[in-house]
Amino acid sequence: MTVFIDNAKVMAKGQVTIPKDVRNVLGVSNGDRVSFIVDGNTVRIVNSAVYAMQVLQQEMKGESGKAGLETDEDVANLISEMRKEDESR
Repeated sequence: MTVFIDNAKVMAKGQVTIPKDVRNVLGVSNGDRVSFIVDGNTVRIVNSAVYAMQVLQQEMKGESGKAGLETDEDVANLISEMRKEDESR
């Protein structure tokens, strides 16, 4: 993990340009969205798409076991069953 410090000036309307090195680390470019995670007086800026996926993965943790999907074969069988149902419609 590379640690570095960068800074930016807050403009009149509260806008800040995210420094290029930070954008590269976050994997964001023009039109992408970032999320601000505030914890006390600390703020983390994260790539919104990556953060949403991490939250979803955390929420879904353990759900495959509850559905009886323990192995790759279980998943393949479920997909086959779903495809058969679609073909019969």
